[in-house]
Amino acid sequence: ETVKSWTMAPVVEAYQALRGVSLIAAVVFVAEIGDIRRFENPRQLMAFLGLVPSESSTGEHVKRGGITKAGNCRARRMLVEGAWAYRFPARVSRTKQAQLEGLPRTVREIAWKGQLRLCSRYRKMILAGKHKAIAITAIAREMGAFLWAIGQEVQPAHQA
Repeated sequence: ETVKSWTMAPVVEAYQALRGVSLIAAVVFVAEIGDIRRFENPRQLMAFLGLVPSESSTGEHVKRGGITKAGNCRARRMLVEGAWAYRFPARVSRTKQAQLEGLPRTVREIAWKGQLRLCSRYRKMILAGKHKAIAITAIAREMGAFLWAIGQEVQPAHQA
């Protein structure tokens, strides 16, 4: 009930268009990130979330490692938990269809494009022999980019 009166309510509603993002997940993401438009591009958001590979460099030798985990742990965890939904083929459930009604067309298109890409990417990574946790982390990273794109399309409500 409190979310409805929040200035970020339109953003929370729009984020729920993406598969794997429930009301709680959207609220956590918005509460931890704030206005996502402060990031000029998705890469800045990924760095803030700690979803970028670590690097050990000496001279010309570059070694990449696991994710840095240097960013916001709550928002990162929400993305990783939501990414598990992309293990299954792309589809829109009745519940998700009801959430999509009333949202701008661009948001719905971004959400569907994201679902197609992320479901496909997960399958390809698993078929290539990647460990499930690594594949899910990669999906979570891209999921953040789709949330960034949705956040660019929806403005927070003005406070009265």
